[in-house]
Order: sequence, then structure tokens, then C-alpha cells
Amino acid sequence: MPKIAGGNQTAVTYNARVGPLPVAAPHRGSPMLTFRDRPNRREFLSVGSLALGGLTLPSLLAGRAAASAIRPVTDKSVIFLFMHGGPPQQEMFDPKMTAPIGVRSTTGETKTSIPGVTFGGTLTRLAKLAHKFSIVRSFKTGDGNHDIKPIVGRDTLNANMGSLYARVAGPNHPQTGMPSNIALFPRAVNANAQPAVTQFGKFDSTGMLGAAYAPFAPGNAAIEKGAGDIAQKNMSLTLPRERLTDRRGLLAQLDRMKRTLDETRELDGADRFQSQAFDTILGGVADAFDLSKEDPRVVAAYDTAALLPAERIDKVWNNHKNYADNAATLGKLLLMARRLCERGAGFVTVTTNFVWDFHADVNNVPCELGMEYVGNPFDHAVSAFIEDLEARGLRDKILLVCCGEMGRTPKVNAKGGRDHWGGLAPLLLYGGGLKMGQVIGQSTKDGGEPDTEPITIANLTATIMHTLFDVGALRLVQSVPTDLLKMMTQTEPIRELMS
Repeated sequence: MPKIAGGNQTAVTYNARVGPLPVAAPHRGSPMLTFRDRPNRREFLSVGSLALGGLTLPSLLAGRAAASAIRPVTDKSVIFLFMHGGPPQQEMFDPKMTAPIGVRSTTGETKTSIPGVTFGGTLTRLAKLAHKFSIVRSFKTGDGNHDIKPIVGRDTLNANMGSLYARVAGPNHPQTGMPSNIALFPRAVNANAQPAVTQFGKFDSTGMLGAAYAPFAPGNAAIEKGAGDIAQKNMSLTLPRERLTDRRGLLAQLDRMKRTLDETRELDGADRFQSQAFDTILGGVADAFDLSKEDPRVVAAYDTAALLPAERIDKVWNNHKNYADNAATLGKLLLMARRLCERGAGFVTVTTNFVWDFHADVNNVPCELGMEYVGNPFDHAVSAFIEDLEARGLRDKILLVCCGEMGRTPKVNAKGGRDHWGGLAPLLLYGGGLKMGQVIGQSTKDGGEPDTEPITIANLTATIMHTLFDVGALRLVQSVPTDLLKMMTQTEPIRELMS
């Protein structure tokens, strides 16, 4: 994985947040550029001039070797799988089978590869891989409110955590052009899925940082109405606005253009850095979002759709479409996230809408059925991800974080569900060069509160920041806002995970 330049030297890289397309000169007064089937070499090369603040991709590539600025960014990436709704402690990684019925796991337990440690009965694949990741049994989010506070909240300066990363690393990777900060929702891999849920928090929030650092969210109309849309509107594209989120159309367009260049040798004699810029745009960025470029066996290994066909979901639950989208897309979203990180993305948010809310009411399933609808795809997708990264030697390069905004009540309600609970919540971490194969912290007998020192969202955020940054070097970068530097450096990371 290529290293990402640090400091503010990459904060104004070319604006390529959806895999840019070649552009022609704009018609004066027209907000839309026209597309021609055979643009000439000069027009094709103008793609390298897409810029923010005047710094073009070719000039960035040309100046990279001469740059001597402090580099606080590591060569690692983070994928944050946000479990929206709040997963239950007992049915996940802390089954409490010695507790009374109504408190202990409704799905029983399963032995793990760590002696003496069990998980909830649904997580059979993850149980076999427990020595590869770490879980925290004393993670406390602080309240039982539906929001997105681990990823956007007071501990992240009310900005998407990936936006904090992009503020330091720059909005785009200096070598590949990949957006630094990306958010993946079901529509990124399935055009028929529902748009992202936004009523509980804005995944594209950038707080005080500004819209340039918002996550790029391919294929998702809802989030594009927020700050994430600004960066896309700043691009000069020869593609109608309504097709910016048409991933298949985008890829097909890029494919045709690349073939045209190959056939006509339009790039012959081009400046080396212009040529590199163009290859970057037509190659790495576009291919990363195209799962058809992946080995079909790998795609099949990740695929969670067969676990829960839509016809198996009882439509008595108002959230039945959420369960169907989750099962249909979760595995492929994690696969896409891995591909994006390999090509330079630093922070990728993954979520599949509101599925972990196990109240057993008109909207939501009870715990036991919820772990079938939601827990089985989670078990499959995360296991496939871990096995894939292990096989590719990426264990130390990518950190996967899995948690929700809260947990669920220690006691099952009268209908077999668990309600909102801020006292304790499940947390899984894998990779990133951190110490794996651990159970960190303990909970009380009913699984309702930490029985050891609580791990907070601030501790989790600090752990992520210490993974992404050389914090010692970060303190020396004058361009980093004071509030951002304090947030990144003043809270202790989860010490059991640190080397």
C-alpha cells in the first residue's frame, strides 16, 4: 500500500472524488460540460488540471520527490463498520450463560479459539477466528440515544472521523488520486437498495473542517444532499449530474475512453507526469470501485446475500427492507472497502442502515430472530474479511473497527427484545498492527456495566488516530488546527492494544 503524504501539502490535490472523467473546455455561462465520443489529446489531458486551490495532480506528482515536509501519516488505513441501532452485548461477544434466563444470551453460546472464551451462539465463524482479533467487554458509549456518536460526535469534533484524517492527509491520495475519506452504504454495491439513513446523524458532517473533507459516498443520493455533495459539484465533468452516482455507467464510460486512447495513441509524447495523472484516474480509482475486477471466488466468499433471501424475511416488521439490504450488501461493502484501502483510501465508513435495534416491536425483531437476520451476515462478512486480509498479508495495514452507538438492556423485555442501553456495548477490532487475540476488560454479572476500567468512545478514537498517525510527528505540523491536535493526542488509546 503506498504511503500517504502528510501535513498540508496534499490538502489541495486534484478533485477526483468519483473517479474523474476527461473534460473539454467549458461553454461560457454553462454549468454543464458536453461529452464528445472522441475528445482530443489536449482535452483528455485537461483532466490532470482538476484542482482545488490551484495545485494540479501533475504538479503534485512532479513535486512529490522534492517535498521534504514532515510526514505524520502512517501507511495504514481504517475501516469503521458502524453497527447502526446498537448490537446486544450478550448475543455478541459476552454471552453470560451463568446468568438467569432473560439476561443471558438468547442464542446460547459457542466456544472460540481462545480457551475459556465464548461468543453468542450465532457467531460460529468468528468464534473460530477469535485469536485473530480482539474484543472489548468494557466498552461504554455513555447513553442510549440513537445517533452515530462513535463515528460523528463530540469525541470527533462533530465531524466524521474520516474527515479528521483527510484534514491532515489531504482529501485525495497523492499517488493514486483515491479519496482519503469514503463512506459506503448499500447503494454503493446495489442500486436497488435504500439510501442511507440520515435522521439519526449526518455521516457527511465535517464540523469545523469544511466541506472539502467530507466523505465521498458513491451511489448514495441521501448523503449527497449534504456536505459530501460540495466536492462533487466542484468537479468539471463531461457527464450529466444524474449519472455521477451511476457507478456502472461511470465505469463503462472510463472503459470506452481508455480504449480510445490506446487505439489512437493520444498520450504518445505526453509529459511524464501528465501521463501518470491520466493513468491514475483511468486506472486505480475507477477499478477500485469495480467488484467485477475481483476474483469471482473472492466475491463469492464475501457474499452474504444467500444467507438471507428477501423472501425469508417476515414483512410484519417495518424494518424488513433494512434487513434485506443488510444481508444483500454487507459482505460486498467490506470487500469494496478493502479494495479502496489497498489503493490509498485512509478511512472508510461502512454501514447498512438501521438494523441492530432489537426491541421486538412493530419495527424491529426480537433478539434471537435479530441475530439470524443481522448477526449471521455480520458473522459471515467479517470472517471473510479477516480471512482475506490474512491471506493477502494486509493484517498490519488495515484496522477494522466494529461497534454501534450503544448496546442493549441486560434484561430481555416481555416480547423477547432488548431495549436501548448506554451502559455497555460490544466492540471488535482487527488488524492495524495492534495486539490481537485478546479479551479486554470485563463486564458485570448481568452484562450491563463495565466491571473493570471503562473503555470510552474517546479511547477508541485515540486508538484509531494513533493507528493512522505518527502522533509525535503530528505535534510538529503547524497547519493542524489546535482543537484537532488536542482531540488526537490528549486521550489515551486502548493501552492493551498498543505495541
